[in-house]
Amino acid sequence: MHWENVVGQARGIAILGTGSDVGKSLIVAGFCRLLSRRGVRVAPFKAQNMALNSFVTFEGGEIGRAQALQAQACGIEPTVDMNPILLKPESDSRSQVVVRGNVYETLDALAYFERKETLFNIVRECYARLAREYECVVIEGAGSAAEINLRDRDMVNWPVVELADASVVLVADIDRGGVFAQIIGTLDLLAPHERQRVRGVIVNKFRGDRRLFEDGVRMLESRTDLPVLGVVPFLRDLRLDQEDSLDLARSRSVQFKPDLINVVVVLLPRMSNFTDFNTLAAEKDVALRFAASPDDLRGADVVMLPGSKNTLDDLDYLVTSGFPGALASHVYGGSELVGICGGYQMLGQAIADPKGLERGGTSIGLGFLDVMTELDAPKICRQVCATSLLHGVEQHKPVRGYEIHMGRISRGAVNPCFQIEASETLEGNARGDEGAASENDLVWGTSIHGLFDQAGFRRGWLNRARNWKGLPPVSPRESELVTTQLRAELDRWADHLEQYVSMDAIYSVFEGRSRRGSVCALRRFIPKPATREKPA
Repeated sequence: MHWENVVGQARGIAILGTGSDVGKSLIVAGFCRLLSRRGVRVAPFKAQNMALNSFVTFEGGEIGRAQALQAQACGIEPTVDMNPILLKPESDSRSQVVVRGNVYETLDALAYFERKETLFNIVRECYARLAREYECVVIEGAGSAAEINLRDRDMVNWPVVELADASVVLVADIDRGGVFAQIIGTLDLLAPHERQRVRGVIVNKFRGDRRLFEDGVRMLESRTDLPVLGVVPFLRDLRLDQEDSLDLARSRSVQFKPDLINVVVVLLPRMSNFTDFNTLAAEKDVALRFAASPDDLRGADVVMLPGSKNTLDDLDYLVTSGFPGALASHVYGGSELVGICGGYQMLGQAIADPKGLERGGTSIGLGFLDVMTELDAPKICRQVCATSLLHGVEQHKPVRGYEIHMGRISRGAVNPCFQIEASETLEGNARGDEGAASENDLVWGTSIHGLFDQAGFRRGWLNRARNWKGLPPVSPRESELVTTQLRAELDRWADHLEQYVSMDAIYSVFEGRSRRGSVCALRRFIPKPATREKPA
């Protein structure tokens, strides 16, 4: 089906891939950053995202974290228009469908595709608003650009490209092998009118000496009649959120040491928002590992239960895998246990699901906190400001975070962890206590995501853990530097792309130059100087 083009001010460029996990999200973020640095009003757009890691916008809508990162790269506030449809898998066959930031329905694939016309009209409206507000929109595709069996159900790749009248850059991942088949095969499967929109190719995740791939570049250009716009090497130790990719290999190599705060995050099958722990792992006095077995808890100063997209199923997993005994030994040995969102609910006495939002019935919790949870609709999605009430981690300045949960939690004889404060972010919501902590604060839980992104809270909490371990405190300045460095990673990644991608060819798309233009002269892959003048 041909979709009517959106008539708007913005020029669009679409970053499509030869498959999943080729690096589309970060390429979009880097392009957004580079365009923003040139003074261009730019915004990201992904019609449909599938992810368990999400972000809550200022207006209380839920979107993919990748689009939130891309908006940050643009220097703008994330909005639901940037990701109108978010799919959050609840099982292998069903996903919660979030539309314009709010829960729409839980559907299987067939029922979802039956709603294509309705949903794509929403996609059209969201893109049109961005096109009117910004000069450029950088579009991210999903999966492969050539899923021919799904072409009539596609809502995220070519229909959006046509809607935006966008030019396309195809991204391939050389690290996984078969890059020639990826690129040539993908292009061969495209319809002629789709193929005509492709302006060039980026070979991503290269390792080794790029000069050894010069013959490969010539072969690709000869076979495809398209320029290879860049061969992008791996950028080591890049600390930007990988939306649905845990670096478990790095985690396994982390060594616990007596002079560090040793943290274990339990790896749940339906774990969500594992990005809560990224800044924590970046601290120099923290060793953080993910644990798939109760034996992996040994030596931990802190064990954390993360959020979950299916809390009841993940609670069952903990019980059948033998975690309750290991967690009890951990706490009774004087070490800390923390639950965030679904992990907090699991620490309680019971979780009831009277409306069958997950599977129905009531499950006995782990019993570490005197709280009860009842799952209910609608989902609570909001940004919050809160003051810490944890002993030794009191903060005069409120911390900011966000809540995404179905659980309504009632506390028994336990202390709250935080005091929610009224603000513009919480319009219509009164002050109130949040979270729960045991009397000695060894066990505590909260529904607030993003706490550890706040340098003041993170350092205060770590220094309390250091005190309990008999270690001296670390200056808050160290945590502030971590936060600053993480923000600077966007510029480091943008500089990396600018060095290894023919950005003049990318900019020419927005300037309306010809398809090939000056691109052919831009592609000799001797490394460019590391320092170069940034575009004005």
